[in-house]
This record gives sequence, C-alpha cells and structure tokens, in this order.
Amino acid sequence: MTIDLHRITRRFIMGEVFEPPTIRSYIQSLEETLRSLSPKTIKEQNKLQIAKQHLKEVRRHVRRMEERLTILEEQVSVLEEKKG
Repeated sequence: MTIDLHRITRRFIMGEVFEPPTIRSYIQSLEETLRSLSPKTIKEQNKLQIAKQHLKEVRRHVRRMEERLTILEEQVSVLEEKKG
C-alpha cells in the first residue's frame, strides 16, 4: 500500500479531512502480500498456510467487532434520544 503525500497535502490545504486507512484495507494489503509469496520449502509452505488461516480468523473477528460496534452505536443513539 502506497501513500500519496501530494494528495494528502493537497486535501489538508483544501480543508478536507484525511482519513487513515481502515482495518479492512490493512487486511487486504496483508492478504495480497501473502498471495504474492512463493515458499520454496515445505516448512515455508506450512508457515504461509498458517498465516493465511490467521488472517482469515482476523477478518472474521473484525466483522464481528464491526457488527457489535454498529449495535452499540445504535443503542447509544437511542439512549441519547431518550435522555434529550
């Protein structure tokens, strides 16, 4: 993943908000990196397979956390409406 500093600077000067990369973009970048590797030994193949499995689990956990975050944000919104 490359960072375009000119674009970031231009957006900053224009008053636009810079949004950092999301967890999903980091996961996608890791997945692409793992896909590009070509292990040469059985040991390396096994390590790569484990890394891919771990990434799959991370993706699953992120999805669950995002779902839970959405629910919690909705609950906070309802509580704020009742309060105000």
